[in-house]
Amino acid sequence: MTDDVLSKVPTDLFIGGTWRAASEGGRFDVTDPATGEVIAQVADGSAEDGLAAVTAAAEAGPAWATTPPRQRAEILRKAWQLMTDRADEIATLISLENGKALVDAKGEATYAAEFFRWYAEETVRMDGMVTTAPSGANRILVVHQPVGVCVLVTPWNFPAAMATRKMGPALGAGCTLVLKPASDTPLTALLMAQILDDAGVPPGVINVVPARRSGEVVAAMVNDDRVRKLSFTGSTEVGRTLLKLAADSIVNTSMELGGNAPFLVFADADIDAAIEGAMIAKMRNGGEACTAANRFYVEESVAEEFARKLSDKMGAMKVGPGTADGTQVGPLVNEAAVRKCDELVTGALAAGARALIGGKVPERTGWYYDPTVLVDVPADAEILKEEIFGPVAPIVTFTSEDEAVRFANDTEFGLVAYLYTGDLARGLRVSEALESGMVGLNRGLVSDPAAPFGGVKQSGIGREGGHEGLLDYTESKYIAVTW
Repeated sequence: MTDDVLSKVPTDLFIGGTWRAASEGGRFDVTDPATGEVIAQVADGSAEDGLAAVTAAAEAGPAWATTPPRQRAEILRKAWQLMTDRADEIATLISLENGKALVDAKGEATYAAEFFRWYAEETVRMDGMVTTAPSGANRILVVHQPVGVCVLVTPWNFPAAMATRKMGPALGAGCTLVLKPASDTPLTALLMAQILDDAGVPPGVINVVPARRSGEVVAAMVNDDRVRKLSFTGSTEVGRTLLKLAADSIVNTSMELGGNAPFLVFADADIDAAIEGAMIAKMRNGGEACTAANRFYVEESVAEEFARKLSDKMGAMKVGPGTADGTQVGPLVNEAAVRKCDELVTGALAAGARALIGGKVPERTGWYYDPTVLVDVPADAEILKEEIFGPVAPIVTFTSEDEAVRFANDTEFGLVAYLYTGDLARGLRVSEALESGMVGLNRGLVSDPAAPFGGVKQSGIGREGGHEGLLDYTESKYIAVTW
């Protein structure tokens, strides 16, 4: 099936409704993380190609902005149906270029499609406001208008969902766009373009420009005064650079940046339920998620039980190629990802931590890292300060609620946090005290197209998903009127 899937995926740039080669004629390799072998070659866009895509988007903008909301909604709904019909194909492609286990890839394909269905529904509900000025002198009329041409920059870890989470609200709001996908995973984004084209999106409304020279291409587009929004999902480090770039042009920005999610387990929690939640929060996508539980803080009296049960669960997971039957943990996306995991674990072990399972790079072809559980991790260990982005669970103990909250908040990040407790009052109290944009209370999964997704502190600006996600692609216009 893999060869059949790859044969159907376009590999050129998608600009102005047509597939075209890169202006400089270059192409770059896409590899399978399970083997390191090249599976496709994709057109390598240049700054000139990025600007051509901006031109196409700008020319298509006025007509798309005035397209009736119901018509835009029906196109999005058709895109949802096409993605649903082709879910197995999309999942296989994600596994091939990303490495994630097919079961996770199928979950992503479904999740990604849901953004099109959700925003098909929200597109016709972009309500404005009318009220009387407090002085009584006039009426205040507020309408939401599309922000304009958008540049969308997406990461490799959820190549379908991160694209649809941005494209859905942008299209629903009446914006045109240029998508710049991660160079590790461009194939899924190109397939999304094909699906949206099949769904009836007019030429120029969506454009996709894969490129190895990401910084150069994105900078050229953002510096073009026709671009009015930049939406980025990726590391905080790159986000800071893009915010500086956007500041020069005063471009509207949405930033979904890095995370360092704490996972708190109190002694009164249902430990088995906490383990199930931990497996989802930690091991979904093999730990390669900004929402992945990164630091486990467990109350001292139940820490040994929790660590033992988590080790049993993680140690029993089948590691292998993402597309292979029964695989639960696929390879990491590339060699650099493996090296980072190994450096963080090696540092923790040197600082006094113990590995109950894993703790090493396996001797096998591909970019794998063994599922790992670390105990006796010092509270100031380097592994607790960085996103691990791999199947590694470091456990730290705490003795009081205040200490748990202090540990959890001791980070520059604030995307998501998880906590398990049998005391609802404590759960809500701690949820409010945690410095994060999202909280999973007795749940290991928070992502939902209908909910506002985003972080605080260094984890980002703005929200994706929910109604807020649609409004992020609009500008509010105030009209003062007397009648």
